[in-house]
Amino acid sequence: MPSAVTRLDVVIVGAGFGGLCATHRYREMGLKIVGIEAGGDVGGVWYWNRYPGARVDLPSIDYSYSFSPEIEQEWTWSEQFAAQPELLAYFNFVADRLDLRRHYHFSTRVTSAVWDEERKLWTVRTDRGQTFEATYCIMATGPLSIPKDPDIPGIARYKGQLLRAAKWPHHPVSFEGKRVGVIGTGSTGIQIVQEVGKQAGELFVFQRTPSFTMPMRNQALEPDYVAEVKRHYAGLREAARNSPNGGVRPASTRAFFSVTPAQRRELLDDAWKQGGLAMLGTFADLLSNPEANEHVAEFVRGKIGEIVKDPVTAEQLKPRGYPIFARRPCLDSSYYETFNQPNVHLVDCLTDPIEEITEKGVRTRAGEIELDVLIFATGYDGLTGAMLACEVVGRGGRRVSEKWKNGAYSYLGLMMEGFPNLFMTTGPNGPAALANIIRISEHDVDWIAALMTHMDQHGLACVEPTGEAEDRWMELVVALSQRTLLSKAKTWYVGANVKDKPLGLTLFTGGFPKYREYCAAATQDNYRSFAFAQTADRVAAT
Repeated sequence: MPSAVTRLDVVIVGAGFGGLCATHRYREMGLKIVGIEAGGDVGGVWYWNRYPGARVDLPSIDYSYSFSPEIEQEWTWSEQFAAQPELLAYFNFVADRLDLRRHYHFSTRVTSAVWDEERKLWTVRTDRGQTFEATYCIMATGPLSIPKDPDIPGIARYKGQLLRAAKWPHHPVSFEGKRVGVIGTGSTGIQIVQEVGKQAGELFVFQRTPSFTMPMRNQALEPDYVAEVKRHYAGLREAARNSPNGGVRPASTRAFFSVTPAQRRELLDDAWKQGGLAMLGTFADLLSNPEANEHVAEFVRGKIGEIVKDPVTAEQLKPRGYPIFARRPCLDSSYYETFNQPNVHLVDCLTDPIEEITEKGVRTRAGEIELDVLIFATGYDGLTGAMLACEVVGRGGRRVSEKWKNGAYSYLGLMMEGFPNLFMTTGPNGPAALANIIRISEHDVDWIAALMTHMDQHGLACVEPTGEAEDRWMELVVALSQRTLLSKAKTWYVGANVKDKPLGLTLFTGGFPKYREYCAAATQDNYRSFAFAQTADRVAAT
């Protein structure tokens, strides 16, 4: 028997930062909504990422909602950089405080979303056999939600304990006395290594491309400081919205070569002592001037050499061949120090590549390394993975997978020509991973709300960007990407971590304030970059 069809105004996919924000915002507008989430509860990526050492790399006070002054005052962060349990507790607090869970179907995946041109609505089906029909479909699936295994043969034959960072067990895992292997040395792998290294009998770190990582310098937040923050949240949020990275991290207009070598060294030393991403904000041209970038990279390599006692290991840990900060910047508490422990071994996969996973462990060119536990910290199919993980079909039967066969293509990272009433938050052609995801999510949700209100006031049934507007936007995105060093590294930013994925930097690299300006301009010219169709009856709110 076919399942009953539920008619709605809005279907929201995802219960991370964007999804919860959208659920609250559109419910308050009086719209009939439903949320669909693959995880068993709220939290998005933080529901899944329970691995040892999981911690946010932005200041906690910045990594939180601004739309509710009540929540800002009622919630108190304990650390400058919150750990996963506290982040998940924050999600739970927000969901409880705003009564958001009742709108969600958890442990449920969208299998298809199909546009009905005649009826001007989306038909959304799930793996639980549910069918929803809605005027609008909001894909709040985030830039990092579809994890990927490494492209190494033999994974299925491994008989030890296989753990994936992005789908970590919900129970404690002991590494005491065990031989543990970690594949992947991005931000997640770094966080895992420095924690597991304290516990494992032996730890083998399989490194193909070393990452630049800087000291986090995390600290507990004193009550007096927290009180100051709460008094000044409004100003802090405004400063964040007008910052290129959408956050309160310091940024400078200082060009690297505008100060003397001695002054540069002093500034870099100070940034290293401050910790966090202070170094990225020390000079304005680190992602546009290759020579300046290399000076800073060499400074960090020097620090690695000072920390790691074995000169061979230190040299293998020093990143070369790509600009610093072109890969996601990493923060650590003791990553390089971990390699001074006698139980921790670095396997340089550039000189000794992995050939296969065996029943007992990992075989490199030099031989087999037997392991009790193997951990994959190999990241995600970033930016586009979530939209391509289900069947999204627009007008005339055209699929997103077809539209994006050469890479993500949209207008403002928010909408796509040929897919009416389908919206993305933190979409792949906006700032997405290059700015504070909460500020972007709030901005996108509000922008979509304004467009919905405009349509309601004018009796409009559906909207999509024109092909011309979409082309102009993507030309701008490409032009801006050519001015930055971000495209000079093989990263998930450019799709290099997924086999056969189209390569290219499709993120908007012009900074969050400039992105907001473009989005505001699209609204202020009476939506001339969009095509509308008339009349639709909105579902009565219940």
